[in-house]
Amino acid sequence: MTASMAIFAIEDTFVKAASTTIPVGQILVLFGLGGALVFACLLLYRGQPLFVRGVLSRPMRYRVLFEIIGRLFYVLAITLTPLSASTVILQATPLVVVAGAALVFGEKVGWRRWTAILVGLTGVVIIVRPGTEGFSMLSILAVIGMFGFAGRDLTSRAAPASVSTSILGLYGFLSVVVAGALFHAWRPEPFVMPDVEAALQLLGAILAGVMAYSCLMKAMRTGELSAVTPFRYTRLLFGVALGVVLFGESLSAPMLIGSGLIVVSGIFILWRGRRARIQH
Repeated sequence: MTASMAIFAIEDTFVKAASTTIPVGQILVLFGLGGALVFACLLLYRGQPLFVRGVLSRPMRYRVLFEIIGRLFYVLAITLTPLSASTVILQATPLVVVAGAALVFGEKVGWRRWTAILVGLTGVVIIVRPGTEGFSMLSILAVIGMFGFAGRDLTSRAAPASVSTSILGLYGFLSVVVAGALFHAWRPEPFVMPDVEAALQLLGAILAGVMAYSCLMKAMRTGELSAVTPFRYTRLLFGVALGVVLFGESLSAPMLIGSGLIVVSGIFILWRGRRARIQH
């Protein structure tokens, strides 16, 4: 899980660097095609089909929709706003997943965990700072992306068992292609021929994305969920460090306070969930 979070942060760094010379729509399309090609090759190598009927199920259709929303708005966030701020806001995803599981799937969430969810979301508000001079509408991009990823994680729970991890990866990356095409249609910018540096940055983003996804699925499927999930928050450390070192970003007091509330709330929710399972 820690390796996955580190590599995801590296992927974000490559995408942000490539966005200085390549339009966002083109980045999404090429990134999605590259990742989809890797997972397609993995499926063919294992003798598995590229399509199963479960792909057309309702949960998978919703998953694709949320994947498009999450990928599009989060990529816009990391290209237009500080990487460190976007990474911190993304860490609220598990909080929204727990709330969604209670509201959508009827999972039991006590008042303590609901309180922690509200505290964590308050941390997001502190970082975004609506109504203050430091507020920027662009910061909402990361919030929308975070909700998109939370929806994707929730719908993944309901995905049919016939849909393997590699198929999820294949259609997840194809969703990124759709996101790029939609953004290009809304804001048409001519695609460019990447120079060597930009091409290597894109290649790095694709390879990092596939590796990070594979590590994440390995952790989630072989480790105890309550044991490995807290290590998701290491992405905050990696993302903030890369933003500060490579892009010269600074850490404000609201960001430090907000990130602290998000992390503490998330770990408390996981601890309460594990304790509740043990008691039952």
